[in-house]
Amino acid sequence: MGGAVVAVLAASATRHSRSPLASLLYRVARGLHDASAAAAAAEEDKAGAGSRRRRRRRSSSSLLLGPDFPDTWDPPTRSAARAPPPRDAGAAYGYTATIIDGKSIAEDIRLNIAEEVRQMKNTVGHVPGLAVVLVGDRRDSESYVRYKTKGCVEVGIKSLLAKLPGNCTEDEVMDSVSRFNEDPSVHGILVQLPLPQHMDEERILSAISLEKDVDGFHPLNVGNLALRSRKPLFLPCAAKACIELLLQSGIELMGKHVTVIGRSKVVGLPTSLLIQRHHATVSVIHAFTTNPEAITRESDIVISAAGVANLVSGTWLKQGAVVIDVGTNPIEDPTSDYGYRLTGDVCFEEAVKVASAITPVPGGVGPVTIAMLLGNTLDSAKRVYCLSN
Repeated sequence: MGGAVVAVLAASATRHSRSPLASLLYRVARGLHDASAAAAAAEEDKAGAGSRRRRRRRSSSSLLLGPDFPDTWDPPTRSAARAPPPRDAGAAYGYTATIIDGKSIAEDIRLNIAEEVRQMKNTVGHVPGLAVVLVGDRRDSESYVRYKTKGCVEVGIKSLLAKLPGNCTEDEVMDSVSRFNEDPSVHGILVQLPLPQHMDEERILSAISLEKDVDGFHPLNVGNLALRSRKPLFLPCAAKACIELLLQSGIELMGKHVTVIGRSKVVGLPTSLLIQRHHATVSVIHAFTTNPEAITRESDIVISAAGVANLVSGTWLKQGAVVIDVGTNPIEDPTSDYGYRLTGDVCFEEAVKVASAITPVPGGVGPVTIAMLLGNTLDSAKRVYCLSN
């Protein structure tokens, strides 16, 4: 039984993987398992040579859970990313989508948060505090942290930053988390992801106090999100932002077919879980999916969080679909102050001719995600000071 499962999984991984290394690793894993199973079977045959048949062995936990491969996407070629969608794909060339203005939505939310922070200071003499742990010098991570710090200043939330070099030890990161856990003036802690490869991300995220996990990545928060009868203390900010944008735009979710492109723990997974709570039918597209374009083209709402610039062309969308582009991919740009600009997963120039509504990059999901983080931090402080949420 276990050997058959491995054979099917290996064939699928080899056929659909965009990563040759992933295929190779899986074949090695399969070979190790088969060798182990064969050795065990031989021992069993010796012990029970008189029995009518050999008993089946349970598959190992690692096989039942499936291979742990990273989603490695092939970026589209420049020509493929910019080619206009063919007319037989249903593209409506004369149609222009409504632009969902994330900046405007986020500004309104921030103004409300700032007012609540002022009221808190007047009532209890304290303001919310947000601590960020940044490891390494990734440009995208530094950009995100810069925006989060700026957001804190704008609404009156105290901001703290622990910046560590990329070659620091895991224990040094844990020490920073522990200090913030014990600081009563800190109500929210986030570790900026991704972390360097030599670090155990799960161990570090699990060390954040549940009551300060404003990013919503603690296993208990994610688990409670997955169970509809339970309520997590915090919803992950990007997933929360996607729903906020849809709700603020008057877009119905119940009964709709929603495709989420990407399944990361930061965006894809929590977004798919949160959408199910709104009684939508959810498809999740990842790097091993067969015919992702055909699946996505059947969707009423497309949320892309693959992290690949211009992955989703106009041919991926059906006419009138709603597009939420979570991608923030840095592209070299010498004219920019930082030497790069951000672009989304969706080829905006094509999608805007097909979709009924779409978020731009930048100015779409990003500002609302930061507003959700500030809101989570405020909610955490209100719990501490026994103020109503």
